[in-house]
Amino acid sequence: MKPQIKEQYEKHLKAKRLETWKIRGTQLFILISFFVLWEVASRMQWIDPLLFSSPSNVFELFVSMLQSGTLHVHIGVTLLETILGFIIGTIGGIVIAASLWWSPFLSRVLDPYLVILNAMPKVALGPILIVSFGPNMSSVIAMGVLISIIVTTLVIYNAFRETDPNFVKVVDTFGAKRSQRFRYVILPASYPAMVSALKVNVGLAWVGVIVGEYLVSNQGLGYMIIYGFQVFNFNMVMLSLVLVAILATLMYQGVAIIERSMNKKRRQ
Repeated sequence: MKPQIKEQYEKHLKAKRLETWKIRGTQLFILISFFVLWEVASRMQWIDPLLFSSPSNVFELFVSMLQSGTLHVHIGVTLLETILGFIIGTIGGIVIAASLWWSPFLSRVLDPYLVILNAMPKVALGPILIVSFGPNMSSVIAMGVLISIIVTTLVIYNAFRETDPNFVKVVDTFGAKRSQRFRYVILPASYPAMVSALKVNVGLAWVGVIVGEYLVSNQGLGYMIIYGFQVFNFNMVMLSLVLVAILATLMYQGVAIIERSMNKKRRQ
């Protein structure tokens, strides 16, 4: 019986690997098809080459800027701002959510303000951030934090509140303190919500930083986008958009690796 079970299990793993390869192959096919269609459409003038550029022109600009040493500066600045905004926004949101869970009074007081802040268009606060922090990197990071921290707070606080009450009752029967209840029940039960918040924050941090660079920066991928529009260099605009998409994908995959690591530790 055991050899049969082992054989079935190996077949299952093989089928899962095959399905994964099919998914990856289809994704790669779609990506290559997109760039091929883009190149053909630009060369055949199905789309305006001036406005939409082409992969070959974008790649030529990429090589040129890489050789001149300017591209890595823009990428480095945007990456630093995004990572800092992502980390500060995520940690700040978790801390605020924990404070709201710890104090029901504080939660009830701040609840309408959090709703208002979440509904408010954060881009409209850009000029205020520039006046407050000055026209420098701090304003850009603050924009990334502002866009992500409210969403993180709401998502994680709701996860804290929706923890299975039966788990809480179990530790309460052993006389657990509020801090122990949070550490051993609330926090572990909210790991999936935290990972979801991390994934969402990847996109939000990039949005905040790019918008911040639109407003104030003279370096970074957001600056390249707005500068490209101003001088009608749409090769630069498209290159910046492609780089943002690649870097955001890499950050998202990094979060996915963290998620898998956390799941392994929880199963052990």
